[in-house]
Amino acid sequence: MNLYYIPPKGFYIFDFEIRFYGIIMALSMLAGIVLACKLAKKRGLTSDDIILLAVIAIPLAVVGARLYYCFFYTHDYSFTELFNLKEGGLAIYGGVIGGILGVIIFCLIKKNFKLIGVLFDICAPCLILGQAIGRWGNFFNQEAYGNLVTNTNLQFFPYAVFIEDENAWYQATFFYESLWNFIGVFLLVLAFNKSKFTGSTTACYFIWYGIGRAIIEGLRSDSLYIGNSGIRVSQLLSVILIIIGLVLLVFNIIRRRKQNGQKV
Repeated sequence: MNLYYIPPKGFYIFDFEIRFYGIIMALSMLAGIVLACKLAKKRGLTSDDIILLAVIAIPLAVVGARLYYCFFYTHDYSFTELFNLKEGGLAIYGGVIGGILGVIIFCLIKKNFKLIGVLFDICAPCLILGQAIGRWGNFFNQEAYGNLVTNTNLQFFPYAVFIEDENAWYQATFFYESLWNFIGVFLLVLAFNKSKFTGSTTACYFIWYGIGRAIIEGLRSDSLYIGNSGIRVSQLLSVILIIIGLVLLVFNIIRRRKQNGQKV
């Protein structure tokens, strides 16, 4: 018989419940802000700029993540259910869209739209760091898992995770994505430090995260679909991100060669 661990979802302080999912989300945001403050100095921005951006972008990211999830989920949500975050239901791509809107609003406040590309490059490593940490919230919530694992030789973590509600082992896709993203943090910080052109780090994020998410999403058993088409929303968006990233990267390579006087 395989041993397994069922994580607690939270704890109580008097009558107030605190979920580990929420704690991990908060830690992921904090880690992203700290990293952003460090990277911003290399692009002539201050920690105060990053704090202001976070105040604007994080609430919009949460709203975007919730609306995205509710829009594509098969259940018809009432207006009041939209605000019931205790029942779960946040999608990272919706959060990214909300965050992008936050960057645009920040640039409007600063009256400097040239900052958009710079901020995207700063945020890219921080975003993937937040995603890497945030995926562990799925572990405590026992969600975002993959296919059923019936082979007893494979019923162990980190390949698989025991899901209490299903009384069975499933692929630990949350862990796969977390590991992929932690590797991405290292690569994107390296790209940020080495890149001479705005947009290159963002392009690397699109490509790296897009590839990982497209593959891992194919293993998920709880994907959001476009109607009854059988097309996984996150897989489609991941492919689009990869294409956009490749175009951006090629554009910057051509620009660099032109600057160096090389033939394109």
